[in-house]
Amino acid sequence: MRNFLSDKVLEIKPSGIRKFFDIVSEMKDAISLGVGEPDFETPWHIRDEGIYAFEKGRTFYTSNSGLLPLRKEISSYIERTQEVYYSPEKEILVTVGGSEAIDIAMRALLNDGDEVIIPQPSYVSYAPCSYLAGGKNVIINLKAENNFKLTPEELENAITDKTKILVLPFPNNPTGAIMGKDDLEGIAKIVKEKDILVLSDEIYAELTYNGRHVSIVSIDGMKERTILINGLSKSHAMTGWRIGYACGPEEIIKQMTKIHQYAIMCAPTISQYAAVEALKNGDEDVKMMRNSYNQRRRFLLDAFKKMGLECFEPYGAFYVFPCIKEFGMTSEEFATRFLYEEKVAAVPGTAFGDAGEGFLRISYAYSIEKLKIAMERLNNFITRLRQQ
Repeated sequence: MRNFLSDKVLEIKPSGIRKFFDIVSEMKDAISLGVGEPDFETPWHIRDEGIYAFEKGRTFYTSNSGLLPLRKEISSYIERTQEVYYSPEKEILVTVGGSEAIDIAMRALLNDGDEVIIPQPSYVSYAPCSYLAGGKNVIINLKAENNFKLTPEELENAITDKTKILVLPFPNNPTGAIMGKDDLEGIAKIVKEKDILVLSDEIYAELTYNGRHVSIVSIDGMKERTILINGLSKSHAMTGWRIGYACGPEEIIKQMTKIHQYAIMCAPTISQYAAVEALKNGDEDVKMMRNSYNQRRRFLLDAFKKMGLECFEPYGAFYVFPCIKEFGMTSEEFATRFLYEEKVAAVPGTAFGDAGEGFLRISYAYSIEKLKIAMERLNNFITRLRQQ
């Protein structure tokens, strides 16, 4: 059968995140800190709207672009948070999660051999989606000493005459790093000078802990050359509803919609109605969840400090990225031993690129109770390692 399969698909490695999740699901009394999914249930008023839509028989296809009321709410949300206006009719596409938006953006933009700059560590989908669309991936290894931010110098050194897209993955999964306005202005200057596009994945925009998230589209001249990707999975605890969206220049969104039309048709109808309610009346839910995540973030950082485990302070998403280099093991070895010896699953940093070697991704989208038990087990584990 191998002869019938695509060479490109065969070359892509399975996600390093799922490997540990699959093992821990079969392990009794194990704790998983590996999956990036909120532990909150979708707020009831949002679920009620989905139930109401179902009861009213709103189970037919919507417009390929998504319900116009939802696109209007997305436009309103971006305008009130970033002071940037997108036309609901022409510049917004509702997708099946943010992941679909990443995929079809790459397919709409890339010709064979076009270069895509991907800062890593970062979300696992960028490189495979680019590769499948014919792109050539150019990796920038972000550095812990820069708090895993992308610097203008790193970007400028990576650009060639074949560069077409810069992926901007902030707030970042797995590191929790963010880029402030000053950081983004330096990046924007080079992007405009070199005449390239930005794919800005802002799925964790609502989960920032030292002030409001700043999008690169809010910087002068950047709306015209950016595809902004976001969704409700992380912010509103709606992972299973599969609602994402892309905002960008009309011609790009038009071509993305064409691919979406043939491959998907439209995002789930009932989910779209629920998403309208989420964006209209969900700000307090987001605030409550963000405050809870921040409490957990502070707890983990304090726990690392007490056990002498190095970790820079992340201000976004719901991940911490502690350094485990002192133990002389690869990230894979450390995570595997930690799982089997202490029954706690975390993700090796290398699941997010070679720059993640020597680090471990721990998600705090879990209860404080589980985090306390996990940190006790981590302390036991590294204490033994230090005594060896």
